[in-house]
Amino acid sequence: RRLACGDVEGRLETIFGRVRAIQAKSGRFDMLLCVGNFFGSSSEAEWAEYRTGAKKAPIPTYVLGANNQDTLSYFPDVSGCELAENITYLGRRGVFSGCSGLHIAYLSGTEAQEQPAPAHSFSAKDVAELKTSLFSTPNFRGVDILLTSPWPRDVGTYANSAGEIDTKKCGSKLVSDLAASLKPRYHFAALEKAYYERLPYRNHTVLQETPQHVTRFIALADVGNTSKKKYLYAFSIVPMSSMDPAELVKQPQDVTENPYRKLRKEAAKAKAEEEPACQFFFDLNKHQGKKRPSDGKQGGDCQPKQAKKPPQPTGPCWFCLASPEVEKHLVVSIGTHCYLALAKGGLLPDHVLILPIGHYQSVVDLSSEVLEEVTKYKAALKEFFRSKGKRYVLFERNYRSQHLQLQVIPVPLDLCTSEDIKESFITQAQEQQIELLEIPEHSDITQVAQPGMPYFYVELDTGEKLFHRIRGRFPLQFGRAVLASAAVLALPERADWRQCAAPRPEEAAQARAFRRDFQPF
Repeated sequence: RRLACGDVEGRLETIFGRVRAIQAKSGRFDMLLCVGNFFGSSSEAEWAEYRTGAKKAPIPTYVLGANNQDTLSYFPDVSGCELAENITYLGRRGVFSGCSGLHIAYLSGTEAQEQPAPAHSFSAKDVAELKTSLFSTPNFRGVDILLTSPWPRDVGTYANSAGEIDTKKCGSKLVSDLAASLKPRYHFAALEKAYYERLPYRNHTVLQETPQHVTRFIALADVGNTSKKKYLYAFSIVPMSSMDPAELVKQPQDVTENPYRKLRKEAAKAKAEEEPACQFFFDLNKHQGKKRPSDGKQGGDCQPKQAKKPPQPTGPCWFCLASPEVEKHLVVSIGTHCYLALAKGGLLPDHVLILPIGHYQSVVDLSSEVLEEVTKYKAALKEFFRSKGKRYVLFERNYRSQHLQLQVIPVPLDLCTSEDIKESFITQAQEQQIELLEIPEHSDITQVAQPGMPYFYVELDTGEKLFHRIRGRFPLQFGRAVLASAAVLALPERADWRQCAAPRPEEAAQARAFRRDFQPF
């Protein structure tokens, strides 16, 4: 059983008095871990009693180093040392391993804003060396606890609110990188005079990596604060090395996506660019470069597959182009297998639908030639909207619908980024207990969904894709509501298409304007 606390600021009697009270009530704890500022500007009087041995900490106490120039003198040895009986300075950076097998990684100081880094700051080199020392450990899976004074930047992404703290501006990017790499089961930080217990987050990418343990980030307030914000946190933890692997990787119901996904993706891209390019060659002497026939026999010529005819609708269909129910004044482009139409009651005037001419229920039901034309329309719309200073978002709901409708909505580039849009989908999905997973980069919807399976699917202009398998009820307006929300288009009044239907002459004029500007392929 462990205790963690935020900025002590030299209030030793307050923190140790609180620890004594807790132990008297709940039994003994094994250690106290202190993050943030252990010493303050007026610490000397209280500290002298502990330093001289007149008083003793009631529990083994481990502290991080200075975060400013004023308190540097309290830490005589940069590599760590005993400051007083039962009070130990861990050091500038490293890993503390207790006799129980618990692994505690630590990084003292704040992120350096200049080079060379001051003695109370850490640099990218410090973070890299700490990561390297751990990655060299055989079968490294992560650490049990990570202690830093600053918060990690962006820790609030996909998560519950951090109150007044803006997690996109607060904290350190280097700490985010460290947390993403070390995958701590608990991460404690301070300095912001706030208490924030983030929802646990995943340390693996669903559908791409095997499940791993989750991380719980906890920021603690300053000791004895007048606002009565929580500054002391009690928790029990069994060392990772002693746990059953299946128990270790159990995912709690409130788990969220990893807040550092974007950072990890950028790091992976940078690493890939550093690696030497590989060239792969086909052996053209075998089969003379011809495709092997499906029966496995040698030979070059094979008959092309007959195009599969789409199934016929069981009743009137509003979207089969040959149907009298189609509102043809909304059609803006017709291809060989697909057509493009403005959405009725569109979220925006240039909200369009990509629709197959024949009757197909979903993307996974499409024949290869129809899918090829859908891809061409998507590329043309992406280029068209970019020329207008917009990025497209595409989604499909294969649930309570009988004809495929790919909804394509343009979002102004200066309004929000693709990452913001993705975050909005994931956050709002979590709020409604919808598990929205990211499809691997080089995969597509046809590899994760089977024909007839209900699903919801999102595709961003970056190529990133999100997927939810619908197993029960699903909000019909979910995709539209996310894009209409304050985080994206800020048009909540247009979340329901039935409230947005325009008179037929107005719809026809919008279609003519779109048709005039749009060049398909």
